[in-house]
Amino acid sequence: MHKSLIWGLGLFLCQGAMGQPQPAPATPPAALVLTLRECMERARANSPQLLSANIDALFAHEDARQAKSALLPTAIGFSQYIYTQGNRSITGAYVSNDGVHVYNDQLQVHGDLYAPSKMADYHKAQLTEAVSRAKAEIAARGLIATVVGDYYALVGANRKYANAQQSLREAQQFADITQKLERGGEAAHYDTVKAESQVLDRQRDLEESQLAIDKARLSFAVLLFPNFRQDFAVADDLDSTPELPPFAEIQAMASRNSPDIRAAEAAVGVEHYEYKSARAELLPSLSFDYFWGINANEFAINNQYGQRNLASVAQAQLNIPIWNWGITKSRMKQAELRVQQANNDLTLAQRQLLADLNQFYLEAGVASGQIASLHRSLDLAAEGLRLTMLRYQGGEGSVLEVVDAQTTAVEARNAFEDGMVRYRLAVANLETLTGAF
Repeated sequence: MHKSLIWGLGLFLCQGAMGQPQPAPATPPAALVLTLRECMERARANSPQLLSANIDALFAHEDARQAKSALLPTAIGFSQYIYTQGNRSITGAYVSNDGVHVYNDQLQVHGDLYAPSKMADYHKAQLTEAVSRAKAEIAARGLIATVVGDYYALVGANRKYANAQQSLREAQQFADITQKLERGGEAAHYDTVKAESQVLDRQRDLEESQLAIDKARLSFAVLLFPNFRQDFAVADDLDSTPELPPFAEIQAMASRNSPDIRAAEAAVGVEHYEYKSARAELLPSLSFDYFWGINANEFAINNQYGQRNLASVAQAQLNIPIWNWGITKSRMKQAELRVQQANNDLTLAQRQLLADLNQFYLEAGVASGQIASLHRSLDLAAEGLRLTMLRYQGGEGSVLEVVDAQTTAVEARNAFEDGMVRYRLAVANLETLTGAF
């Protein structure tokens, strides 16, 4: 019986050491299994923060349309009747009026021939829209980073649950072996007590793993669904880990696709045109008006003498600023200061991008390099556990050595899963800078 126990335990541990255990579902199979791409799409559709950022961009787009329309001629219809109290004269009691009865029914067209302030406001509105769209993309990328973090937190929790199941099975088998050896007089009662204690520890680890899955699922559900639900699972794609591209390639992509840089550059342009708008108050403006219709003492195309009341008139206005107590100069000074601040923000954004790029790339590089090491540690821990169990069965090892080997195996399995998740999160952080999703 002693040899059969050794052979059975050795076979079990060899099978466990041959490959990484695949995660078993901690809950009954869910009706909905989501990939990372599907999670991103759902989060985009349900995120109130992203929706708010997109609405701000649409709002800025309408501002740009309004600013462009302000440069174009406008037409209005104008109808008016004026009655003046009579005093037996042609004009009536008010000499400023043209008669006792005045009828105005006209089409009016107004346009600006030269309006530098409106032109500057139009360009400023265009760049403000560009800032809003860049901020919407920043919000979208931040959301993606959150989705990736929650996604792989759930994947990692499922894998750790599978590890906890395997560790519990090993502890239960060891406890069964110690009980049989004790009954045969080949092991002390202390060994049985220690083995049973290990089973209790592994059971608590399993419960904590289940709790981690439930918490990760609850947190993720808030992002994915408009109505709260938990009957979903995520696809485990940790084994298909993408390779880390060269740093030069990532840096080029980040420089081209960074919404933070685009927003900062557009903000500089906004303040530049704000300065032009302020300076335009020192310049003359030229506009015209065209009127066609009736402006007469009777509502008729021809008057009582057969003369036409229906006619047109055109006029042009030239407005030349002369003096406003330095208000324009003060506005120009304020605009210059805002341009300076926007340039400072742009240089800071550029430096921060380079710093984040280097930091995330170093993190991804270290995490990638450690995967092979963690996998080797996992294999060594499994082999060490197998050999320790064989030594214990042969009477050459102690129960403490077995417990230590089991603990090492548990830590190695979880460390490997953490390393895999760490690398995927590091790659996701890089993708938030490059936009390569």
